[in-house]
Amino acid sequence: MYPMQRIFYYSTNNYDERVDFETALFNGIASNYGLYMFHRELIPVIDYETIQRMRHMSYAEIAYYVLRPFLMWEIEDNVLRKLLEDAYDEDNIRTTVQHVTGKSYIMWLSGGPTNSFKDYAARFYGKVLEFFLKKRKKRRIIIVATSGDTGGAVADALYGLENVDCVVFYPKDAITEVQRRQITTLKGNIYGFEVNGDFDLCQALAKHLLYDKEFAEEAFGDRSIFTSANSISIARLLPQTVYPFFGYSRIIDDGLGFIASVPSGNFGNMMGTVIAKKMGLPVRKIICALNENTEFLDFLMEGKYVIRPTKKSPSSAMNVSHPSNLARLFDLYGGHIFDERDPKTGEIKRQGIIDRMPDMEALKRDIEAISVSDEEHYSTIQEVYKNFGIILDPHGAVGWRALEKYLGGFHQIPAIVYETADPGKFPEEIKKALGFEPEIPKEVKKKMEMDERIFSIENEPERTPDGLRLTKDQILEAKRKIRDLLKG
Repeated sequence: MYPMQRIFYYSTNNYDERVDFETALFNGIASNYGLYMFHRELIPVIDYETIQRMRHMSYAEIAYYVLRPFLMWEIEDNVLRKLLEDAYDEDNIRTTVQHVTGKSYIMWLSGGPTNSFKDYAARFYGKVLEFFLKKRKKRRIIIVATSGDTGGAVADALYGLENVDCVVFYPKDAITEVQRRQITTLKGNIYGFEVNGDFDLCQALAKHLLYDKEFAEEAFGDRSIFTSANSISIARLLPQTVYPFFGYSRIIDDGLGFIASVPSGNFGNMMGTVIAKKMGLPVRKIICALNENTEFLDFLMEGKYVIRPTKKSPSSAMNVSHPSNLARLFDLYGGHIFDERDPKTGEIKRQGIIDRMPDMEALKRDIEAISVSDEEHYSTIQEVYKNFGIILDPHGAVGWRALEKYLGGFHQIPAIVYETADPGKFPEEIKKALGFEPEIPKEVKKKMEMDERIFSIENEPERTPDGLRLTKDQILEAKRKIRDLLKG
């Protein structure tokens, strides 16, 4: 079941780098602007008997068996069990798999403190970060970019932790009020910045700061003080391999495996499911459910990767035109994709350059990309409510409609749709579809009554035919404000 060799992590842009999990956690982003990844030959395989026993395990127990092969060399078994029990205490985060019709199920990943699937990875990240920081007596500033739910989940998981400050960049006027308030009402060691730009620009800003070792040294006296909690962090990706195992453990097993329909934005959920499949989980097909940002779909169809300006769809957290985790997906299938940068400044000159194609046959065999239009978001919410009395959020609606498109009708193979957020976080979209607002989660109601603290990156981005681009003025403004706020 477990690897014979210890798992180390390399950069998708530098195969010579070789670090342990703790180092990858603290670094956040890998050398040469790559992401941390592990050799596919060393991916641990969980035996079928253990997978079958998971039907009698709690979420925390399943997480232990899935994550232990990656962490066993650095975290003792009893400590890891306790970390996972704390992270996935069912009083704070509840996971349910709901049978809907025929062989179709919905896995609700919205029962955490911020009512989003992001809670699963963020809570794990917070626990392991706290463990290593206390062990090493270190301080870290966490840099996060969010397209919706990541910011609130990470902020909640890190709020109040000793030796941790968290900076969250979010696109101004491009996330919901609820999503914003889950960041800006915490205060304390959480600093929410609204940025003039889209998510891709926020992500570029986060990456720039993570790589600016000179600024870290000059401002804080520690070249390694910045790290990431985005899905670019390996500590955010690994826990996303757990819930495919949990979902499978809660459905009727006919020995056929199952189809996973995964709403996909920055590709963390999809990448976690791909890894789960490589670990032995019987996933027959992974549906990469997209909104109208179809760059990956077009790549699978045409073999060319063309990045276009990000489109705004009702599934706001999926409004991503250049997913970070695409670099890991390419790497896992033997390819290489990178962003060309200025060698002196590190600024991105061209995005999404492929110098080695992945194994397209294997990629298409494992993954089916399907796009759902803006109008289909609403019609799917209407149809599922009318037929089953279930209110989907816009992201879950994309997953459901993509599954319908893939199946084309009655099917014998079990299928699980990932429902990634509580519909109560999207009252305007639900009202547009159904004519009434959904019930608001109690956690959300509390945030709506609290005062906010908002910081801003006010400088304007560069507007190009290919979309918005980060400017030097925005970078300088972010550096100045972060230094002034956190230098202490």
